Amino acid sequence: MTGANGSVFTDAELTLRGHRTVGVELPGHGPDAPQFRVAYQAPQDLAALAAEPSAMADVTLDDYVAATVRTVRRAAEHGPVILVGGSMGGATITRAANEVPDLIDRLVYSAAFCCTKLRSIDDYLATPEAKGNRFDAIIGGVVGDPRRIGAVRINWRSADRDFLAALKEALMADAGEAEFLAMLNSSLPDDTLHVSTADARGHKRTWGRVPRTYIRHSRDRCIPPALQDRMIAEADELTPGNRFDVHTVPATHAPTKAAWARIVDILDDLARRL
Repeated sequence: MTGANGSVFTDAELTLRGHRTVGVELPGHGPDAPQFRVAYQAPQDLAALAAEPSAMADVTLDDYVAATVRTVRRAAEHGPVILVGGSMGGATITRAANEVPDLIDRLVYSAAFCCTKLRSIDDYLATPEAKGNRFDAIIGGVVGDPRRIGAVRINWRSADRDFLAALKEALMADAGEAEFLAMLNSSLPDDTLHVSTADARGHKRTWGRVPRTYIRHSRDRCIPPALQDRMIAEADELTPGNRFDVHTVPATHAPTKAAWARIVDILDDLARRL
């Protein structure tokens, strides 16, 4: 499950190791939604880009959850399901587990938001453990008024060196420039205004009975390790009989290829235990 601005993703290495993998296509993220427009091409028309309404304007966390549940139902017809979420995708997999806990064999949070004691992503970002997070680096790429276009629109194709340097430091400081730019070019410009404020709490009687794993990113500057640890501790407090299985990788918020290889090893091991 992708985080903010992410596109559908499956992993070839997991497939080569014998696992079925599928990316969940979220509403407003697919080819039927005009995420990519002529104004976003080169040379860019920033005035037009700042004015065009977004297909994400009315997309909510409920919509993300509904799409995820549909995919889980289909996948569960063919075998065990491990539902993986990164970053903001943690809110979606939590809520999906509230809906269909009996169809999910394990939840995996990879430096992802896991809301239990606090209501929403924004609530967790307001905690002391989130202090100093670098999500503000994204602001330098915002195009247009989110209230007017109905979404947060980021110009990932900007050539502004200051913006790119700040963004790399925040998201993928360990990467070389080519790997970092490749990651940006896989990102969608628009994302919903509604998910970060939505109620994303896991419920003890549903989500709370699904086995779960947390993959800590120890070099994450957007969801700092202290915030990851707080969310793990609060989840374990809610369900002391079903605690997180915790792993730590030396990864930034967006993992490099080397860091992702270590995450794949963890996912491979979890799948083989089912």
